[in-house]
Amino acid sequence: MINGLLDLSWWQLIGVVLLLTHVTIVAVTVYLHRCQAHRALDLHPVLAHFFRFWLWLTTGMVTREWVGVHRRHHARCETPGDPHSPQVLGLGKVLWEGAELYQEATARPGLVDRYAHGTPDDWIERHLYGRFPSFGIVIMFVIDFILFGIPGIAAWAVQMIWIPLFAAGVINGVGHYWGYRNFESPDAATNIAPWGILIGGEELHNNHHAFPSSAKLSARWWEFDIGWMYIRLFSLLGLARVRRVAREPELDASDSAIDMDTVKAVITHRMYVLANYAREVIKPVTKDELCRSERRCRRLARQTRRLLLREESAMDESSRRRLEMILNNSQVLATVHRSRKQLQQVWARTATSQEALLAALQQWCRDAEDSGNKALQDFAHNLRRYHVAAG
Repeated sequence: MINGLLDLSWWQLIGVVLLLTHVTIVAVTVYLHRCQAHRALDLHPVLAHFFRFWLWLTTGMVTREWVGVHRRHHARCETPGDPHSPQVLGLGKVLWEGAELYQEATARPGLVDRYAHGTPDDWIERHLYGRFPSFGIVIMFVIDFILFGIPGIAAWAVQMIWIPLFAAGVINGVGHYWGYRNFESPDAATNIAPWGILIGGEELHNNHHAFPSSAKLSARWWEFDIGWMYIRLFSLLGLARVRRVAREPELDASDSAIDMDTVKAVITHRMYVLANYAREVIKPVTKDELCRSERRCRRLARQTRRLLLREESAMDESSRRRLEMILNNSQVLATVHRSRKQLQQVWARTATSQEALLAALQQWCRDAEDSGNKALQDFAHNLRRYHVAAG
């Protein structure tokens, strides 16, 4: 009885624990995050309730509380109103006290009620899951002890710390502090790794903040989102229906005239537009401009690109001064930086008429083509052929 009813060897127990924690991760990313918080997909009621029940057993999470805190995070990201921003609170606090920060946020008057609309409010949620969130954890402890014996206590402990450490700590902490960025979202979100397996695809956090309502978190061909793999599997089984997926803009080689379809494509795919601008304009121009005589040009060019891409509102005073010095010393870099800001102004005018939006985009392309900068001219030529991705 020391090893419980199953009498597993140590390596078998490790395998079972990894499997159980993986189910929990899938429940968090597919059900709580993508389905409930962002409405990126619909799940079959049976599958949705399985995930809800499993999270009650393994985390004690209340759906409406988790969703409320997460939506607040997106609404106030990297500000004092963000429940768990490492840019505000410090990386250490978010990494090691992520679960406590969630609890503090749910205790704020009105926060959950304001942000948790549309979450389950049935009888079992009101009278069991929401009323006795810790009861499920106790049940899981008993199950683990019966099945695995004394080693089951360690198995239960691993299950209990898995989500607070990896989801609440690593994603909310490291995912807003360190990593690479495909898109210049107006926050500090980063992709921790290109292969989202251990934490269900949530490692691709910059992609998520660029497209919060997308059911798919991978954006480049070399990225992998295991959560999306499960969603596709559930869809094939009739257990899920995808609502929204972020798609790259399409280029129509036969059309170079700027019309309202072009404007719609640029606004709809603006994150990809900026990413392409960084890759096709800022990267080659910066390299050409800085690598003529600098021995350490690659490092300098990389640092300069980061400054040219970041929103000035997200920079500290030191970074602003460095950017100002760079722009004062290079007319070419000043031109591509100014053109990027002017391009962003096109979709910042969404409150204006369609005619004004069309005229603004047409003028931007003319200015870019008249700039004398080949990279900028090529980008403007391609921008004319943008169309909204089908599907």
